[in-house]
Amino acid sequence: MRFTTLADWLAWQETLHPRAIDMGLGRVSRVFAAMDGDRRVPFTITVGGTNGKGSCVALLDAILRAQGYRVGTYTSPHILKYNERIRIDGRMVDDAPICEAFARIDAARGATSLSFFEFGTLAALDIFAAAGLDVQILEVGLGGRLDAVNIIDTDAALLASIDIDHQEWLGHTREAIGLEKAGIFRAGRPAVIGDPAVPDSVLGYAEQQGVPLRCQGRDFGYAVSGRGWAWWSGAARLDDLPRPAIPGEHQLMNAAAVLETLHRIADRRPVSVDAIRGGLAGVSLMGRFQFFPGEVPVLLDVAHNPQAVRMLAGYLRREFAGRKVHAVFAVMRDKDIVGIVEHIRAEIDHWYLAPLAMPRAATAGELLEVFRALGVSAVEQGFGDMAAALAKARASARSGDLILVFGSFFLVSEYLAHTA
Repeated sequence: MRFTTLADWLAWQETLHPRAIDMGLGRVSRVFAAMDGDRRVPFTITVGGTNGKGSCVALLDAILRAQGYRVGTYTSPHILKYNERIRIDGRMVDDAPICEAFARIDAARGATSLSFFEFGTLAALDIFAAAGLDVQILEVGLGGRLDAVNIIDTDAALLASIDIDHQEWLGHTREAIGLEKAGIFRAGRPAVIGDPAVPDSVLGYAEQQGVPLRCQGRDFGYAVSGRGWAWWSGAARLDDLPRPAIPGEHQLMNAAAVLETLHRIADRRPVSVDAIRGGLAGVSLMGRFQFFPGEVPVLLDVAHNPQAVRMLAGYLRREFAGRKVHAVFAVMRDKDIVGIVEHIRAEIDHWYLAPLAMPRAATAGELLEVFRALGVSAVEQGFGDMAAALAKARASARSGDLILVFGSFFLVSEYLAHTA
């Protein structure tokens, strides 16, 4: 074995491949075949989309486990610990099995270079193949067609949403981005779209490939009823469902798409109404509208593109109307920073720019240019780290105010590590 600790394996992987993001299936497919071409691939649900992927994975996992199935989930990125990415029955896989999987990948790859994400994907698939799973749920990292998880022919595909993000790799329109994401579809296998505004490119691709596609609002949907909600799909209907335990009205859209996906695979992986209710009520997901009560409470969210920020702004209006909001903010420079700020500026009273020690992160100077161009003046910067920005927000806040920590996954990770 090249290394004995997970930290050493991960540090080496970060330097192995010349590009952090290098989309394509050629390298990862070759190594996957070299590892064991006859391995058992568990029943697979692949989840893609611009926003909502993590929520849909969490909902699927919670409901399927409530039914008694043995479930593996592969997600990215992690927030606090790499092991979050690979879970079996809701529990993070320990360091040792991940290191052993990395060693098998390293032995099989020969001269083939793999990216950090490709190593992780192969490790998850290797671990899941030996775990006796009933279902594996794979979250797309970026796009779909050329993402490493797409080496697996999925049994059911779910696209949570389609919006503008990662334009450098996926294109600059919803039509182009949607087509890339639809690459996870397989002929004759059910596909579900949670976004009610489906690009024509996705509809056309599904028809050309013979994919039985189900769309939110057209083939299935939901309706709010009192404190609960109802899901419908054709003549099928479930009433008086509990709201998902992950906060936010948009989670009903995600939950409806998840129930439709489960409805489409009911002949192979049936779930009861009790399992659905239990899964909805018991689901949890770190970093999504995560609330910490107190005299000055804190709300965390990893919203880092305009669509996600619109949802966050709506949540602030509904749940925290009348409160003064202090936002600790950081984001990657390749994001639509103008769109992010525009969609939430009306809900935020004061901004504190938290630096992130990574090359992709937008600097305080770059962010200030955006704020000045938009006429936002209540902005403070010059902090040494996230903790200093947070401390200033706390010092400025008064009882009844709200501190919002949002933007990059890395910012949310730093907050959680700081307050652990």
